[in-house]
Amino acid sequence: MTADSKPVSILLVDDDEINNFISIKLIKKALDESKISACLNGRFAIEELVELQKHDPSLLPDFILLDINMPIMNGWEFLDEYTRLNIDPLGKSKIYIISSSVFSNDINKARSYPLVKNFISKPLSVEKIKEMFAAN
Repeated sequence: MTADSKPVSILLVDDDEINNFISIKLIKKALDESKISACLNGRFAIEELVELQKHDPSLLPDFILLDINMPIMNGWEFLDEYTRLNIDPLGKSKIYIISSSVFSNDINKARSYPLVKNFISKPLSVEKIKEMFAAN
């Protein structure tokens, strides 16, 4: 990050509040300038993103870190709805699946979505976070 760049905005979509707390601490440690918000399921995230898109698409997050297994709306359903609603037609948000799943079918399914930049295994670490953001 350069001194004149704006903070990186991140939307964390994960139903585990303890995991969110830890992830936010790690992201803040890895990135000096970051603005992080969290949603506890895909439905809440979609609602928040639709509102941002309606009012000011420039406020869409730079990154969406998405868990797969969540109640109400899981990560796959989120991706389908995100695509269906065309929430980010300019592709501002980079989506990463962040999951504890080690199943190859989940990893392959994540790769089948053009919106998904990568699949990152939990637990997150400062190194994984720096690597993820360095790739962009």
